[in-house]
Amino acid sequence: MFLEILKVILLGIVEGITEWLPISSTGHMILVDEFVRLNVTPEFKEMFLVVIQLGAILAVCLLFFHKLNPFAPSKSQKEKKETLQLWVKVIIGCLPAAVIGLAFDDKIDEIFYNPQTVAATLIIYGILFIVVENYNKSRKPRIRTLRDLPYKTAFLIGVFQVLALIPGTSRSGATIIGAMILGTSRYVAAEFSFFLSIPVMFGASLLKMVKFGFHYTGSEVVLLLTGMVVAFFVSVFAIKFLLGYIRKNDFKVFGVYRIVLGIIVAVYFLIAG
Repeated sequence: MFLEILKVILLGIVEGITEWLPISSTGHMILVDEFVRLNVTPEFKEMFLVVIQLGAILAVCLLFFHKLNPFAPSKSQKEKKETLQLWVKVIIGCLPAAVIGLAFDDKIDEIFYNPQTVAATLIIYGILFIVVENYNKSRKPRIRTLRDLPYKTAFLIGVFQVLALIPGTSRSGATIIGAMILGTSRYVAAEFSFFLSIPVMFGASLLKMVKFGFHYTGSEVVLLLTGMVVAFFVSVFAIKFLLGYIRKNDFKVFGVYRIVLGIIVAVYFLIAG
């Protein structure tokens, strides 16, 4: 049991870092799983790798609690109204992924959840980050605050989020690229990506838990809670790092990292296969 807890701690660290940086948590989890295999049932592992994200989501809720709370006493009526409008934009942005995800969740996993797809999407979106950053060099972002984000743009960013249903794409990567193409600043793109993750990942976790069934052994409860707690604390640092980094830097380094990781995944599984 102690060894399994150590494995879960490692998975929690990987989840906490890769969920928020646009480098694909799925790609990393597949690689880690090759070398650190949990001694659990396949059904529990499938559920665990999704539900562990709840810890990461709670980090967003903590760090942005004031900004996301429309009932904060310190906010003026105007600020409360703007917060409610932000939530409407988040909900609108979540609709495309919610509809497609619910309808095709199992089919998408069956077709795309494999190393070849992950390697390809890592590389493709890595190239896209570099291309978009180069394209944006001569453009000034039209949307510099979440308050200025139109509802239509929020929905279109949500359409980009649908791409993240394909493993290896990276939910944050797809939404950030989409938001930047649509004219937002890097900071707004990252923030809105974080907020979109709240209902999406809560929904995905609930769906997996319902499919698994609410019958856990004592050891499964310990492993799940440990992974979530570790993911929570690591996510706090990862989110702070990303927001600080993009104030002065672009996303090209993440694009290069994705390309290198994609090549490593492709070569490893080619040799292993």
